[in-house]
Amino acid sequence: MRHPAGRPDERIIRPARNPLEWDKLNLKYRELIASSKTQGPADGLKKNRFVFSLVLTGLIFLVEFAGGFWTGSLALLSDSAHVFLDVFALGLSYFAIRAASLPPNDRHTYGYHRLQVLAALANGATLLLIAVEILREAWSRFRHPAPVSAGPMLAIAVVGLVVNLVVAFALRKHDRDDLNTHSAFLHVIGDAAASVGVIGAGVAILITGAVWLDPLVSALIGLLILFSSGRVLKESVHVLAEGMPEGMTTTGITDVLLRVSGVTEVHDLHVWTVAPGYIALSAHVVIHDQALSRTAGVMAALKESLRKEFNIRHTTIQFECGNCGQGTSSCPQP
Repeated sequence: MRHPAGRPDERIIRPARNPLEWDKLNLKYRELIASSKTQGPADGLKKNRFVFSLVLTGLIFLVEFAGGFWTGSLALLSDSAHVFLDVFALGLSYFAIRAASLPPNDRHTYGYHRLQVLAALANGATLLLIAVEILREAWSRFRHPAPVSAGPMLAIAVVGLVVNLVVAFALRKHDRDDLNTHSAFLHVIGDAAASVGVIGAGVAILITGAVWLDPLVSALIGLLILFSSGRVLKESVHVLAEGMPEGMTTTGITDVLLRVSGVTEVHDLHVWTVAPGYIALSAHVVIHDQALSRTAGVMAALKESLRKEFNIRHTTIQFECGNCGQGTSSCPQP
C-alpha cells in the first residue's frame, strides 16, 4: 500500500531526527521487549491460583463422583464428569504455563508458548467428548427412568456450586487475555451452571417426585458443555492456523504504519498469535533511499506505533527502497 496523498499532517508520526533521540527510542523499545518476556509477579500469582483451584476442584470431583453413585443421580454423575474435566483442564493449563516460562532454544526459537494453545485445544476436545457421552446417557435415562435420592443429591450439588464459584473467582483476573486460562475458566463456569441445574432438579424431585427431571438437567448440562467446547475449539484452531488476532485487520495495521513519516508503502504484511498475549508481525516497508544509520528513527517510530495501537511487541520489519514484489499489498494500489 502506498502512502495516500493528502493525508493530514497531524496524523503523521514523525521519527526522531536527533541521533540521541533515536537511541532513547530504541532503548525504550528493547526494555519493553525484555519486560514482556520475563516472568513477573503476575505470572507467579497465576500459577499459585491454578494450584489452589486444582486442589479444590479435585476434592469436589471425589465428593460428587461418590455422591452420584450413592444417590443414583445421573445429573450429579454428569456434573462430576465435568468436574473431572475441570481437574484435567486446570492441570493441563498449569503445565502449559510452566512450560511457556522456559527460554527459547535451538529447536524452539519461540520457546514453548504455543503449548498454552495446544492445552486449550485439548481442553476443548475433551469437553466435546464428555458432552456427547452425557447426552447419550441422558437419552437412556429418559427411556429407562431410575430412582434418585434427591436430598443428598441436593446437598452435594450445593457444595459443588460453592467450590466452583471460589475457583472461578480465583481464575477470573487472568481470563480475558489468555486463551489457555480462558478455556479452564469456561470449564469451571460451565460446571457452576451445571451445579445450579442439579440443585434445581433436586428441589423439584423432592417436591414432585418427578425423576425424569434428572436426565433432563443432564441433557441441558451436556448442551452447555457442547457449546463451551465449540467456542474453545474455534479459538484454538484459529490461533494454530495463524489467523489474524481478534480485533485486528491488515488494513488497520497498514494504516497505522503509513502514518509514520518517511514510509511510502507497506506490503507482505503478516500478523499472527504465537501464544495468548504474544502477537508477532512481519512486514516489508518501503522508504526513501538513505543511509542505514538514518533509518533507526523510522524503525523506532514504527515499533512504538505498533506497541501503542495493538500491543504488538515482536516485530520483523524489512526496509526497502522499492517494492520487491514479494507478497501482496494490504490494499489496492492508488
